[in-house]
Amino acid sequence: MSQPQKGVCAEPNLHAQYLLLNVVDDESDVIREKLARVLDIFEHYENEHFEAMVTGVVAVGAGYWSELYPGLIPEALTPFPQMQCEDRSAPDTTTDLFIQIRADRLDICHAIGIEIMGLLHLHVELVEQVRGFRYLDGRDLNGYIYGADNPRGMKRREVAVVSDEAPEFAGGSYLHVQRYRHDLRRWNTLSARQKEQVMGLTQEHNLPSAEQSDSSHCVRASTNDPQSDLPSLVKQGMPYGDLNEQGLVFVSCAASSQPFKAMLHSQIYGNSEGDYDRWLDFTSAQTGGAYFAPSVPFIRKLGVQ
Repeated sequence: MSQPQKGVCAEPNLHAQYLLLNVVDDESDVIREKLARVLDIFEHYENEHFEAMVTGVVAVGAGYWSELYPGLIPEALTPFPQMQCEDRSAPDTTTDLFIQIRADRLDICHAIGIEIMGLLHLHVELVEQVRGFRYLDGRDLNGYIYGADNPRGMKRREVAVVSDEAPEFAGGSYLHVQRYRHDLRRWNTLSARQKEQVMGLTQEHNLPSAEQSDSSHCVRASTNDPQSDLPSLVKQGMPYGDLNEQGLVFVSCAASSQPFKAMLHSQIYGNSEGDYDRWLDFTSAQTGGAYFAPSVPFIRKLGVQ
């Protein structure tokens, strides 16, 4: 099988840096070559600081793909599925490039980010940078375990990576990225029972709650495939924030773009009875983007000038 980028299937880290970039020139051949060199930066830091467990992902936006790699289009790469229902929305703010840096050392994330921007700065503008961090034992800032339903071990690759049935893009992955801003002050006025009604799970042990309903987050945001009972995407996001703003950078990796679209529709529009994801009453998506992360051989081969 073609080699996926290491960050697609990686286990969680302690720190992350997310870079969202727009390309400001038309030197596509130079960008292709420099994206291959970004992989070299990841590899260098992985070898030099093996204890930091460095992983990275380089992904290309749906709107920029055809310009960067003309004639080669991943079958399921489509624009971000922008949605709006009442006060619930999923905006499309897709950038040309998305780069995810993760490690167990914050200084290494910073050093890699500085080196990547030094390499690309003549060709891109930095639209947004966000630093993520592991919170407690892998929880979102609302106190609930994040990504507890992620597949384990080799199942992660089965879920997150395009198979050899699509040889041109085998080893690649469809990424969807959203930055959510939480209203934790309002959230923390709820009782434990009310929080369980919203999330559908117990907070301490992440078990199904007796308060669970069709509008609970765990129901509406479920991505389980009914045929295999496996989740149909891998969640790679992390909390972010300071004393003024807190939230979650949601990053999903999948072998198709369809699972994310189905999940988002279930959350925002709900079922036929109007049961939407109640967690969206306490958090709102500020950004959203659709990307494809090609395999390592794809980036290196097309990066040769």
